[in-house]
Amino acid sequence: MGDDITTQCVLFEGLLGKPLDVRFQEEAGSSDGGAVLLRAADERVGLTSCLAGVLQDERDVSRRRHELVDLVGQRVFGMACGYADANDAKRLSGDPIQKMLLGRDAQSGADLASQPTLSRFENSVGRKDLYRMSETLADTVIERHRARLGGRCRCVTIDMDQTDDPTHGEQQLSLFNAYYDSYCYLPLLGFVSFADEADQYLCAAILRPGNASDKHGALALLRRVYGRVRAAFPKASVRVRLDAGFACPEIFDWLDAQDRVEYVVAMGKNAVLERRVKRLLGKVRRRARRSKRSERVFGETSYGARSWKRRRRVVMKAEVTVHPGREMKDNPRFVVTNMRQSPRWVYKRIYCGRGEVENRIKELHHGLEIDRTSCSRFLANQFRVLLTAAAYVLMQEIRLCTAHTQLARAQVWTLRERLFKIGARVVVSARRILLSLPRHYPFATVWSQVAASLGAQTG
Repeated sequence: MGDDITTQCVLFEGLLGKPLDVRFQEEAGSSDGGAVLLRAADERVGLTSCLAGVLQDERDVSRRRHELVDLVGQRVFGMACGYADANDAKRLSGDPIQKMLLGRDAQSGADLASQPTLSRFENSVGRKDLYRMSETLADTVIERHRARLGGRCRCVTIDMDQTDDPTHGEQQLSLFNAYYDSYCYLPLLGFVSFADEADQYLCAAILRPGNASDKHGALALLRRVYGRVRAAFPKASVRVRLDAGFACPEIFDWLDAQDRVEYVVAMGKNAVLERRVKRLLGKVRRRARRSKRSERVFGETSYGARSWKRRRRVVMKAEVTVHPGREMKDNPRFVVTNMRQSPRWVYKRIYCGRGEVENRIKELHHGLEIDRTSCSRFLANQFRVLLTAAAYVLMQEIRLCTAHTQLARAQVWTLRERLFKIGARVVVSARRILLSLPRHYPFATVWSQVAASLGAQTG
């Protein structure tokens, strides 16, 4: 069956005792009935309008059918609904819910942009557009949380991490990376979290060539996020957590120069640190032999690499792992910090919390396909990454509204499945728009709670 399935009939002759006739012909129906929550979330955050507002529109006015804000919204809302490719626009252009998300009449409103239009749009952006969009993304996210928290927060944590984005075509700057053993891009992502809240909120996403070093662009991104955090929360302390790839003199010197900034930065093993942790490892091995299970202890040392201007405190975790049928294995870890608490507290309570960022990155990959960078131009792929980041910001806003419900810690794909993917019929009259959802929809209560959190009223 091809794209003309809408005119075809699928027939099951004896499946239910009588012929079952299936046709894709419901003009007023949509499979994304619950996605109106995205429109409400975007109204609160103001994200798509802000992103579109910094783009330069150089199209011929006489031939322009879709405004930039509509093109941005169509892609961001579509990605949030699970349609990562512009190719999906061919079938979705007349979907009543997708039209409603852009403020168009579900029945008489103009169809959405076609795939060629969206492709031209993605390839039209320049470096200045992308830079302004990146700044706007950070501004909008941090301002949203400043307003949510009333500017009051005792500690803001900044996390940065990179991920691999394998490529399978002739994309510009798709280069071989020996560590990941593939041709890829290396997106750099920045997150902020507030006090003891569980979620880390995406505020920056930069696409980098596949052979970029870990620290490439890291200090510039850190400065951008830190400046906005400090302006939004002037009384808060700022904590920075970084992986070992960012342990370079430039970042350490910058962190030390800031006021009221705590940091925990992982550091790779070297001969000096391995000698320092040797005594602790011996102690842990004896424990592990007696207990027959993995053991660990924590310590600290003062260390200064040759490229550093000063010595710094290094927290050491001396761990020996034990698995049945295998030999014991040493697993030492090192974290550079300026925090004064005990080594155990710094490592377990502060640094290990950085692992939650891995879950956010998994959501971006598996829930929103941030690695769908299949355009030939590098700048177009960076644009896709920013649009995907915007979709994730809206999903995180919706997750905020699920507090105290069964979806409070749901992943992106679960939120989409439970809240958006609802068969719906749209009826438009002179007085109102009726969105008719199934009576037996099992998550109706949660959906209504999220809608109420986004400003809906009971009727």
